[in-house]
Amino acid sequence: MNPSGGTYDDSSDAPHGPSRDADPDTGPNAARDSSHDASHDDDSLAELGYRPELKRTLGNFHTFAAGISYISILTGTFQLFYFGVSHGGPAYWWSWPIVFCGQLTVALCFCELAARYPVAGSVYNWAKKLGGPHVGWLGGWMMMTATMVSLAAVALAYQVTLPQISGWFQFVGDGAGKTDAAANAVLLGTVLIAFTTVVNAFGVKLMAQINSAGVAIELVAAVALIVLLAAHITRGPAAVTETNGLGGGGSLGYLGAFLTAALASAYVMYGFDTASSLGEESVDPGRNAPRAILRALIASFLIGGLILLFALLAVPDLHARELSVDGLQYVVLSTLGSTVGQIVLWCVVIAITVCALAVHTAGIRLAFAMARDTNLPAASLLARVSPRFQTPVLPAVVIGIIAVAILVINVNQPQIFSVITSIAIIMIYLAYLLVTLPMLVQRLRGRWEPVRGKFSLGRFGLPVNVLAVLWGGAMSLNLAWPRAAVYNATGPQHWYLRWGAFLFIGVVGIGGFAYYWFVQRVRTGVLAGHAAETPAEPPAP
Repeated sequence: MNPSGGTYDDSSDAPHGPSRDADPDTGPNAARDSSHDASHDDDSLAELGYRPELKRTLGNFHTFAAGISYISILTGTFQLFYFGVSHGGPAYWWSWPIVFCGQLTVALCFCELAARYPVAGSVYNWAKKLGGPHVGWLGGWMMMTATMVSLAAVALAYQVTLPQISGWFQFVGDGAGKTDAAANAVLLGTVLIAFTTVVNAFGVKLMAQINSAGVAIELVAAVALIVLLAAHITRGPAAVTETNGLGGGGSLGYLGAFLTAALASAYVMYGFDTASSLGEESVDPGRNAPRAILRALIASFLIGGLILLFALLAVPDLHARELSVDGLQYVVLSTLGSTVGQIVLWCVVIAITVCALAVHTAGIRLAFAMARDTNLPAASLLARVSPRFQTPVLPAVVIGIIAVAILVINVNQPQIFSVITSIAIIMIYLAYLLVTLPMLVQRLRGRWEPVRGKFSLGRFGLPVNVLAVLWGGAMSLNLAWPRAAVYNATGPQHWYLRWGAFLFIGVVGIGGFAYYWFVQRVRTGVLAGHAAETPAEPPAP
């Protein structure tokens, strides 16, 4: 045992993963450009104490697709547009560039880290490297909990779209019953999670092929949607300054309404770190991961911002009640007609599918990374890499089962599920903060230096890092604020729902940290079968 991340050498609990030298398809030169020295890909792993086990098959577009499919513009905008408009009116659109600017500061910090440590379970390993094993475990614990809830939440998006395409997809009742929609959402979501589980269990190559194809369709559909909506514009840009009189009775006026509506944007623009979490399965990840992170976030901002803008300018009636109920689905069907509208909605279904696939994939890499450090129960089993598929199979199954169990909560308690979903997103923002804050401390102490020859913020590193920490703290507080509109939208009112974010995160955070301190920290250490053959020299201060 070594709490600082040494080698856990209990042979009875130390799986010996497949050697990459034993299989020519997994050797150092597999799937690499001949001009690239493969040995550099594994330097960061050795520094963290790991040996390479996963097969490097992913190229530039694969890593970009992983990041953009997690963000999933079509999924997020179609799922949350109604929320933004109902709470902030058309002027809520301005939250989109604001959230982008804030998340860009976080992404830039992640790019420096991805260039130096492109490793599975990126946020967990970064937090551990920068803040120590305690901070790393807490960040990984929060990210893991949030990922499983997020997978369930994304799977529920099928219910928002498929029944609007055809009533045939409403398998439970006719949709008019009290629990018909919720029960049907669980059924559709379970099918989707079963699909992502099987695909991920069969290896990263199959996942990447399906994900990349889905992202290509999503991008083409998104651009086509922008063009079609632009062709149906009926009003000028001044429409995005309309507030519809919202916030008039609140103590903060429209600012209070806008901060609530901004959650619709904050709920979308995260997950860009997935590109780095696949670093151990990517070619030249030190260079490609930072590019993929930035490209995914910037492309999502541009495409999503134009879709939202042109939707507001093209909708026949900017004050229609359906705009605050059915959201973008109403805009597409009423503006483009049923035939074109249904084609777009089918593309949204594809986007939801690859989004769930990417979320599941990121969760698997995080579970593998934590288990490899003996930081999860049954660590040796969860960290075992399949010799046939060159991927951790058991985490795919476990995460899928837990996500389906979370889905079942939605049947009779949809309000509680919506609270849990909101809290999961806050936990992701907090996990990001557990990376950017220790990184800022390291900068102030003069202990952080980007890897030479790769992505670096240079003299802008400190101010960008400061902004990333301020943004993360402010947005986490805004997300957690006890608003009835978010945490107790329907009656009866309950104090524990209103304060659900603070209560739930407090229990998960304090309880999880207590478990680590009293139980897990004495077990922490890299499993022998996953440890680097030669201990890495610590980086120079």
